Amino acid sequence: MTQDTWACRPATIEDVRTVAALAAEIWHEYYGALLSLEQIVYMVDKFQSPDAIADQISEQGYEYYLMRADGADVGYLAVKAEDGKLFLSKLYVLKAHRGRGYASSAMAFLIRLCRERGLGAVWLTVNRHNDASIAVYEKKGFRKVREQVADIGNGYVMDDFIMEKAIGETDR
Repeated sequence: MTQDTWACRPATIEDVRTVAALAAEIWHEYYGALLSLEQIVYMVDKFQSPDAIADQISEQGYEYYLMRADGADVGYLAVKAEDGKLFLSKLYVLKAHRGRGYASSAMAFLIRLCRERGLGAVWLTVNRHNDASIAVYEKKGFRKVREQVADIGNGYVMDDFIMEKAIGETDR
């Protein structure tokens, strides 16, 4: 993959519908094996609807980025700087585009963001039963630092690991 074929550009308020459409497609496809359909629908509406994304961008300090390859949207990510670290809230790639190195390119982008902003680590939450994602994050240098169960309403919880990657001299 060359730099010309992949780009990560800031998503604006005008892009929220595009991000929400990506989220709905990816979440329904990916999380079907981990969560009930009812919980997926609830979480997409609560966290990844156009209104929720717009609020996160305009009111909560989140930055969304669209990942594009060969002129098409292939995924998105969302981050927020907190307490000297970068919180990776979302990193999703459409199924048809997985395995092409886009997540690795996104990780390099996140490391660059941390360096530019003087942040010492990237951290994230990941479902404790999401073995595939946990393996990818561990391969990228993340380590489990604790567990967290968060009540998200409507009788649902997020049962997660908190994972963190320190940004050091050897990160590229």
